[in-house]
Amino acid sequence: MDERRIGVIGAGTMGNGIAQVSALAGYDVTMIDVDDAALQRGRDALQSSLARMVKKGTLAQADADAALQRVHGSTELQQLRGAHLLIEAATERLELKLRILRQLDELADDGAVIATNTSSISITQLAAVLRRPQRFIGVHFFNPVPLMALVELIRGLQTDDASHAAARRFVERVGKTAVDVRNSPGFVVNRLLVPMINEAVFVLQEGVASAADIDAAMKLGCNHPIGPLALADMIGLDTVLAVMQVFYDGFNDPKYRPAPLLKEMVDAGRLGRKSGHGFYRYD
Repeated sequence: MDERRIGVIGAGTMGNGIAQVSALAGYDVTMIDVDDAALQRGRDALQSSLARMVKKGTLAQADADAALQRVHGSTELQQLRGAHLLIEAATERLELKLRILRQLDELADDGAVIATNTSSISITQLAAVLRRPQRFIGVHFFNPVPLMALVELIRGLQTDDASHAAARRFVERVGKTAVDVRNSPGFVVNRLLVPMINEAVFVLQEGVASAADIDAAMKLGCNHPIGPLALADMIGLDTVLAVMQVFYDGFNDPKYRPAPLLKEMVDAGRLGRKSGHGFYRYD
């Protein structure tokens, strides 16, 4: 097992961000996705992010080139054999994550740690499908990964001390700050953030104020750097809805019911920035 090698499953926004910060920290990264097109999109996004850092003067060109050389793409999970840490960063769908984790459990070395970047799903529930659930942990990065300093470390009931320590070492090495969180729907940040976004949708739905005025009120009145509806567009309304549904199901509390307007916008395909239309247009 090579402690300089990690695997990242998913080349999307979170996956390529995790790959980037890992490569900059000196890790050799194998990034996995379903096809070559998805891998190329992830690599292009990573390269663009590094280029922006170089342009801003926060990263030397030689370091950017070296980091890019450390990231390898593949559609074959078998390429992850020998890695000491495997991070699942697939779409926030329980069935998909469980299928991937079962496959990782089959190929991972005995001493390897398997982690998930889930933003809301129970770590204990995910760990239960593994033969060695004690080596499983939540390592929740925030978007955009290269810029956000926080990582939530979430232990399931089964997670052992060695896996937790290995995950913390990794987080510190990639230059992030870890906070320890007990397994609970949404953990800490999303438990507070996403219901606030959902309530902003209710306020818009009830005609209390326009989207622009709601966002302006929260920026100027609460000193938030971005308004809740603009933030929802950046996260993706489908993701916001999925997290609210996890809360609603997990807590059995009506205060977590998703706003009807949020459901309607997702049904209409208005998912925010990634679709070009959410609470705002992105032409």
